[in-house]
Amino acid sequence: MSERYDGLKVHLPSERASTSGAIGVLTAILEARTGQQLAANREWRIETELTALMREHGLATLDALALAAQRAPALAEQVADALLNHESSFFRDAPVLDLVAKAAVAMQGEHPARRLRVWSAGCSFGQEPLSLAMLFAEQAAFRGATMPEIVATDVSEAALARARSGRYSQFEIQRGLPIRRMVEWFDSDGGDWVAKPDLVRRIAFRRMNLVAHPMPSGRFDVILCRNVLLYLTAEDRRQILDRFATVLQPGGVLVLGAGETVIGQTEAFRPSAAYRGLYERDVPGEG
Repeated sequence: MSERYDGLKVHLPSERASTSGAIGVLTAILEARTGQQLAANREWRIETELTALMREHGLATLDALALAAQRAPALAEQVADALLNHESSFFRDAPVLDLVAKAAVAMQGEHPARRLRVWSAGCSFGQEPLSLAMLFAEQAAFRGATMPEIVATDVSEAALARARSGRYSQFEIQRGLPIRRMVEWFDSDGGDWVAKPDLVRRIAFRRMNLVAHPMPSGRFDVILCRNVLLYLTAEDRRQILDRFATVLQPGGVLVLGAGETVIGQTEAFRPSAAYRGLYERDVPGEG
């Protein structure tokens, strides 16, 4: 049998799937809904991450979950969301974000009449775009109308709901967020910390599947897509990088994760000459 999710068609094993067949169904649902793949050496995560979901729906085995998910699209979405890696933290790889802020200030100086646009692709629970908003607010170059527009996208609607709420546990708030910024930008609410409305309003959160959906409208000065491409096929990585190039402003920069690179993936980008570790569009005849 086959199902279609988010415009992607996937062939699923029969409803008589064994446990190994159930794993095939569940990983196929993940790929169909998000474009992400679960490597064979990571299959141990399946039962770990899906136990709570199975309990919630009264399902005793992975086989039962796989059968139910094939019949119920809403459950299939929950399966995919549970298998996504939502690992994130405030100011993750802080020197990289500092470099992004430095690049943005330089771009604003070069284009004083233009409001910069920044895209956080794969924003998870929102720590990255919120970190950027805090950083930009601290730059003298950005005041009022010149504050960069931040667009944050993720394939998971559940993750976006958390990001929009701006609510984080004590554990999450302590991961990378200096006390000074925590006090300035967050309010204590019971055992949680909630981002001030003025900070959350600086970010436009939208659902987007990088593999299946069109690129956002307009062009961006900075695109951050950190630790997302790792989970995609080589062909999907190439296509996404090529599409990033079409929406990046001339002189703009692309930011990937520490374990990611454009080298050998695409000819649309090259290492930035001005900002080590970042990438710029490779324009024929330049460089």
